[in-house]
Amino acid sequence: MTMTETAQATIERRATHRTVLMCEPSHFTVSYRINPWMHPENPTDTGNAVEQWRTLYELYLELGFDVHLIDPVEGLPDMVYAANGGFVLDGIAYGARFQFPERGPEGPAYMDWFGAHGFEVREPVSTNEGEGDFLLVGDTIYAGTGFRSDAASHDELRRIYQREVVTLTLVDPSFYHLDTAFAVLDSAGGPASVAYLPKAFDDASRAILEERFPEAIHVTDEDAAVLGLNSFSDGRNVVIASRATDFERQLRERGYVPHGVDLSELLLGGGGVKCCTLELRR
Repeated sequence: MTMTETAQATIERRATHRTVLMCEPSHFTVSYRINPWMHPENPTDTGNAVEQWRTLYELYLELGFDVHLIDPVEGLPDMVYAANGGFVLDGIAYGARFQFPERGPEGPAYMDWFGAHGFEVREPVSTNEGEGDFLLVGDTIYAGTGFRSDAASHDELRRIYQREVVTLTLVDPSFYHLDTAFAVLDSAGGPASVAYLPKAFDDASRAILEERFPEAIHVTDEDAAVLGLNSFSDGRNVVIASRATDFERQLRERGYVPHGVDLSELLLGGGGVKCCTLELRR
């Protein structure tokens, strides 16, 4: 470990309470192809997907999270990827407007849930895929573009939330949402508060990340390829893909407590831990 990493390992990481929304994959299958991970010619096992998802759900309960559930809708196999259903901050839910028609009805389904549960709903004008591309670090929203969310949605975020919004451009089609290439470890922010895969971003975005997070974790290609960065942290506990072993090592060295889960069935649809997790912030 470097001197900085040694110092970080001695930090007492503190968990912050989390409230999240999830959707059981009762109708999960891969019947179309809208990302490089999806191969509809290969069989999927819905029962296995549900079992793996339940392991994640139960882990969140053990960690003390408040977990809300939205009812799955038949014919929407990707609804399990709740993070794409919107972005929720300050009690305001900015709805999703999906790029692909196969996922289009998910947007209204999630907005209906937000409205029914006391959130102020803002209907989107621009194409965006929710917290898949919008991640909060400190008071700043880091917003992805390049494959799914239109950069114009970043202007909507600025108007709605009155926060700084930093655009990051993704360039590798295997990492088509920001949350597949960038993970928030400490939502309070700071130079070591994130992890990311440098090659997933264009030069300008890498420069922004290097300047703002000079002590960030850089994951290996192997860990990124199992969506290891598609993780969820409460500031102490970090839930990651169980196969992301080097990322697990780096987290431990930084004083975090990693929890590996196997979501290999849901990876067939291009999603992991974070994809299944939408944070609800009042």
